[in-house]
Amino acid sequence: MKEYTPELIRNIGFFGHANAGKTTFNELALYTGGETTRIGKIEEGNTISDYTPNEIERKISISLSACHLDWKDVKLNIVDIPGTSDFEGEVLAGAKVVDTGLIFIKAVEGIEVGTEHAWEYLKEDNKPAAIVINKIDHERSDFKRIFEQSIDRLSHSCVVVTFPAKEGLQFDTVVDVLKMKAYQYGAIGTKSVTEIDIPADLKALAEEYHTQLIEKVAEADEELMNNYFENGDLTPEEATKGLKIAIRNGDLVPVFAASAAKGVGMNNILDFAVSYFPAPNDMPPAKGLLGDGKEVEVVCNKNGEPVLFIFKIIAEQHVGELSLFRVYSGTLKPGMDLVNQTSGKPERLNQFFVLNGHNRKDLSSMCAGDIGAVVKLKDSHTNNTLSSKNYSVKIAHIKFPEPSIRGAIIPKAKGDEDKIATCLHALHEEDPSFNVRFDPEIGQTIITGQGQTQLTFAVKRLKERYNVDVDLVQPRIPYRETIKGRVDSVDYRHKKQSGGRGQFAHVFFKMEPQERGKGFEFVDAIVGGAVPGRFIPAVEKGIQEQMVKGVLAGYNVVDVKVTLFDGKFHDVDSDEMSFKLASAQCFKKAFAACKPCLLEPIYEVEVKVPEEFMGDVMSDFTSRRGRILGMESDGHFQILKANVPLSSLYKYSVDLRGITAGRGTHKEKFSFYEEVPKEQEVKIIEEYNKSRLEEE
Repeated sequence: MKEYTPELIRNIGFFGHANAGKTTFNELALYTGGETTRIGKIEEGNTISDYTPNEIERKISISLSACHLDWKDVKLNIVDIPGTSDFEGEVLAGAKVVDTGLIFIKAVEGIEVGTEHAWEYLKEDNKPAAIVINKIDHERSDFKRIFEQSIDRLSHSCVVVTFPAKEGLQFDTVVDVLKMKAYQYGAIGTKSVTEIDIPADLKALAEEYHTQLIEKVAEADEELMNNYFENGDLTPEEATKGLKIAIRNGDLVPVFAASAAKGVGMNNILDFAVSYFPAPNDMPPAKGLLGDGKEVEVVCNKNGEPVLFIFKIIAEQHVGELSLFRVYSGTLKPGMDLVNQTSGKPERLNQFFVLNGHNRKDLSSMCAGDIGAVVKLKDSHTNNTLSSKNYSVKIAHIKFPEPSIRGAIIPKAKGDEDKIATCLHALHEEDPSFNVRFDPEIGQTIITGQGQTQLTFAVKRLKERYNVDVDLVQPRIPYRETIKGRVDSVDYRHKKQSGGRGQFAHVFFKMEPQERGKGFEFVDAIVGGAVPGRFIPAVEKGIQEQMVKGVLAGYNVVDVKVTLFDGKFHDVDSDEMSFKLASAQCFKKAFAACKPCLLEPIYEVEVKVPEEFMGDVMSDFTSRRGRILGMESDGHFQILKANVPLSSLYKYSVDLRGITAGRGTHKEKFSFYEEVPKEQEVKIIEEYNKSRLEEE
């Protein structure tokens, strides 16, 4: 395969809501560009980019997929990105490494939540964007309405480049307002495209769109603006210059009409991408940090020091880990030794590839700006930068989203715990938005992510890939126990005599509550040796062990102060164990006398929903014992913040999608602990006592 220098590369991400036609469009692009000899179909499970068993079974993209094609001697790197919100980490990874985002919008449904998320992420990364209004062949297609919606809800910089001559089932022709020609497409698979004159009834509309486009182009540059005012138009050379500047700076968002299913509009989009989308060396340099923490710009230069950034790990059976990367500087050669700037360990690039889904082609070199893959790196992961020894730079990390759903993993077979931990870590390496941790407070392994589908797939992969069976269940709630009252004197005598040496210890406690969050405090107020100093640590240990076990319902005790102020011992029968047992029982007795109560974790939840769903969302919060904190507008959406008990948030992301027809999203984070309402507390204690009886 030939080497492509930076100016001959375009890195394009396919973004949009689920089922907007990204994968189908990618399939057609690869066929049109000659990379494949047949057009795969999602329904048949034979597309290039959706090749894993779960993607084929569910007919959705789960993981981003890297593809490429050559169009007019320019390499188009395509990153096909899932549209389901459960896989938001894939969207962020894709937005990091592409130079232009091609956002797909359905010609009937219009802008959906996945559309707006993709737009936001691209803008956060200062990446140019273009829009494909897809599925124009649908009988209810409305190109004009969706175009106006895009202006209203995404950007006032949207301008039409191609529009449909006719919509619906008869859609086979697009009008290109830049070239002022129409293009009629033959049956899908024929690769037939015929340039024709614009139909007379569309001439006025085409000229109107052409004027809007040229005016927007002229605004990109002062010299072009002056020329436009003087001459009433721009020369082809001026239009090309202005288009490139305007798109790169985000001042112009080109809009195209297409039908991926019928293959209409494809060539116009590919031609435009080659001519006007920015090359890697047109984009601002990547931001990085040197070893001493100094910020630096990594310039896209094929003659620079080699720098690559790993943005995705894919585990493939019989192959090992495949690391997808973008080259930010220099030229890579097989056998090259680089340094992982995160771990400081050396890595050798024995062999690297260019991908089309899971199909790989070996490369003899790869230049700055290109996207490829390498297998069997020793210890490199997503967000790691590999560079030469002479240039210790780290590319700025992908910022993966905070989790919005959690579940607990319960092994079906005893003894699988260590294996499960290893396997879950491997899944995290593939998708860093999926996280795993062991919570000692509740004694469970907790997995977190962006949605129920993501967690379900993780469990499925454990079974399919590692032959490990687990159940995904609701995690225990980490309630805590504390006190509201105080007691000045409680004592407990521990005495055991069964022949031979016995056990004896007598302790006197004072107990009082601490400020919330201050924790446990133990005060040794013994005078006169009532309890010998050698036994004091055992007293404190007995208290702390009982605090972990709990008193009311088996949960950790927090925020109490215990003062040991008196006691008795026996010269022969007293020992550390005796004082430990006595202090545990005395603690329980004192705790029960101090108005004990349960505390529950309260989370701050931020929900983003279209305004028409606000009433339903607020009503749902009320049913979950939530308290509204405030509201604010964000375009056509409302952002609602509330404090909600964690016990009411299990699978909330699933419920929210149901309430909002899939258009609502949320974030949640721990905020504080507060007292459980009495009726809830009674239920929790009853359930605890019932479970203890069953265990006995």
